Order: sequence, then structure tokens, then C-alpha cells
Amino acid sequence: MSNAQLPFDVFLAHNSQDKPLVRAIANELKRRGLKPWLDEEQIPPGRSFQDEIQQAIPLSKSAAIFLGLQGLGNWQSWELKALISQCVKKNIPVIPVLLPDVRNLPEHMLFLEQFRWVSFSDQIDDENALYLLEWGITGQKPETIVKVIPQKIIEIQSDDLSSECGVNYTQLRDLLKAGEWKEADEETLAILLRVAGREEERWLREENIENFACTDLRTIDTLWVKYSKKHFGFSVQKRIWQSVGGKPGVFDEEIWFSFGERVGWRTTRHHQIFFVTWTSREWYYYSQINFNPDAPEGHLPRMWDEWRGGIEICSIVSKLVKCNIF
Repeated sequence: MSNAQLPFDVFLAHNSQDKPLVRAIANELKRRGLKPWLDEEQIPPGRSFQDEIQQAIPLSKSAAIFLGLQGLGNWQSWELKALISQCVKKNIPVIPVLLPDVRNLPEHMLFLEQFRWVSFSDQIDDENALYLLEWGITGQKPETIVKVIPQKIIEIQSDDLSSECGVNYTQLRDLLKAGEWKEADEETLAILLRVAGREEERWLREENIENFACTDLRTIDTLWVKYSKKHFGFSVQKRIWQSVGGKPGVFDEEIWFSFGERVGWRTTRHHQIFFVTWTSREWYYYSQINFNPDAPEGHLPRMWDEWRGGIEICSIVSKLVKCNIF
């Protein structure tokens, strides 16, 4: 099979934790008329990753190795070994790609210095990086750099990612911008737990929320509110909490129940056995949460698998008031 007959323009090797960013780049490549090989689009359920990857590499005209802040994943490490071996045999171009906030190649991968790499600097909308990536894939300079809407670039660059705790909010910003609501929810919890030193426990005490920096809470909330178009966010939840009669720092079970129904975390079920009928109120598990834009207002962030009585949301509302976050 000649190079022109190969079905894929580029094989995308990446850590699964970077998939939202790689997916966004893959979509941009498609918009430019290229056909990338992305595992989630090409590997059917029940198939071996290794077998499918081994078959896919020779079907690609080039290979892009994405390097994110999380380093190489298990599958990417395997992909890399297979890639280098097969690329040498079949003369397949290898393009190292540095994702946002990765400035240099990792020390154990300095052998990739022999290839010119592409860096996405601080954002996945980096037009120069996309231009270079397309050039590396096709081997031909694009006639012009495909322009995105300038206002979109301005919005990304103007995001305030301030932190008093040394947290990098680029990943959260990019997930929210890409509409990856579940991943953004998980990233939000990961940040809160990391700052509080509660990563093993996986839940927060009331004092952890009370001591959380106002600057960081404002950054998280602003990103959620902005990219959900004011549909999600802590401040949205605060407004709903207050609308059902809730007060900052004061937990009331009935208020908590009403709040849960308003944001779609709780449902009322009607039961009947023979002539006996009754009603029950049930909380949704985390697996039942709706991670889509059509979810009820204030549905996200949810973060925890199970809520232990609403103390968290009550504490967050209190902290928002003290930080003057509206």
C-alpha cells in the first residue's frame, strides 16, 4: 500500500488523562481535512489495545506523540516503543507534541530531540502550533494559517487563573472550554483535595472549605460560570440555596432536600403495592449525574460520590459570602 493510500494521516499517541485536550486537537485536525487515528474512535469494545494499536500504526502516514503534565500513560509507553520501532522500519515521521504548560521534553525522552517538536504553549487554540502540526503531518506547508474567531482567542488569553496556593488552573479551564463536564468536575474535586491535603480521604471537612483561599475559589467559580454560560458553578448553587430559604453557614435538612430537588440531585418516587401507596425521596448517585449542558441549573459541580447531608454545599455557600463571590 502506497503512502497516499494509507487511511489515516496521523496516529495520536497520548496519556488517557490528556484525552480531552488531544480530542480537541483531533477535532481541529479533522476540520482541516485530515484524518487522525484516535483510540476511542477506532478500537471497538472487547478488543485488545495492543493488537489494535499494532495494526493501526502501519496504516498511518505519521505519528504524533503528545506529552502532557501527567507524563506517559501505560498504553502510551507501549505505543511509543512500538511507534519508534515501526517508524524506523517504515520511515513514518514522528512528531513530539508538547501540550499546554509542558516546556521541555522529559529527561528520559531526550532521544526525541532529534525530531522537531510542536509546542502548544499555554492553550490548545495555539494557531502557530496547529499550523506546524499540520505541516508535520502532511509534509507540506499549509497555504495559510487557518484562522479561528479572534474573539475566542482573546477570551482564552483573558482568563484570570490566579492562585494563592500555587495551583495551575489551565487544565480545568481547557476541560470546561471543551465541554468536558465530568472531567472538569473530577478536576475541581482533585484541586480542592490537593490543596486541603485530603487526597487519600477523598472528601472535605467543613474547616477545609472554610480555610480555602478566596482567590482560588473565585478562579474555580469564574471558570465554571463563564464556560457554562452561567448555568453551572458554586455561585449559581449559592443563589439557588438562598432562593429555597437557605442561609450561609446554617444547615437545615428541609432546605437541603429542596435544594437537591432544584439542582437535580434528588428525585421523588411514587410506589404502590396492591392498595398501599407511598412516596420516597431518593438521592442520585454520582454515576447518575447528568454531565450535559441540558442538566438542571446548578447541577454542577457535584464532585463527591455521595453527599453526607449537605454540609459541604452549606459550607461553600458560607465561604462564597465571606469572599464576596456572587
